[in-house]
Amino acid sequence: MANHLQTSYRPVPKLSPMILLELVLAAWIIEAIDQLLLGGFLDQFGVRPRSLMGLIGIPLMPFLHGNFSHLLSNTLPFLVLGYIMLKAEGRRFLYSSVYLIFLSGLGTWLISPTNSVHIGASGLIYGYFGYILTRAWLDRHPLWMLTGIIVIIFYGGMIYGVLPNQSLQVSWQGHLCGLIAGIALGRRHRHFRPE
Repeated sequence: MANHLQTSYRPVPKLSPMILLELVLAAWIIEAIDQLLLGGFLDQFGVRPRSLMGLIGIPLMPFLHGNFSHLLSNTLPFLVLGYIMLKAEGRRFLYSSVYLIFLSGLGTWLISPTNSVHIGASGLIYGYFGYILTRAWLDRHPLWMLTGIIVIIFYGGMIYGVLPNQSLQVSWQGHLCGLIAGIALGRRHRHFRPE
């Protein structure tokens, strides 16, 4: 009598674009609570460079924003670029997003000024941007190339956000690290097809 070990394997369910709206809704609810009830108290939990406690800000950074205007400016690019990522990555979308959040946050933690706090979804957005352009360049598939051209037309100005700028209170370090993380992920997944 053979005794077989059975394992239950459930594939990751296919994700709906609703996941993007749910993530945006979560960010808006958090920002409303932070601004209206807590007076911006949560912003201190962003990425604090080279502080052990500052590492907690890595997963929180995309959900914390300085104000409603900051969140509003991140909402549309997140939805548009996130939708392209969702279509490209399929079931790997959440894994890929966590990868981008982690690498952009860790990079920001390593290279930013010590007495700073970094918040906002732009590191993740720049990760999506870098991924899309890298896939367009490396895959050379007509659909990817068209997608890359459209993204450059509408979001090409984002590239200036990776340049050091002391006059604006913008985390160019987060943008740069997000872009680099997106390029790395795009290279790694260049032959992947959506699942």
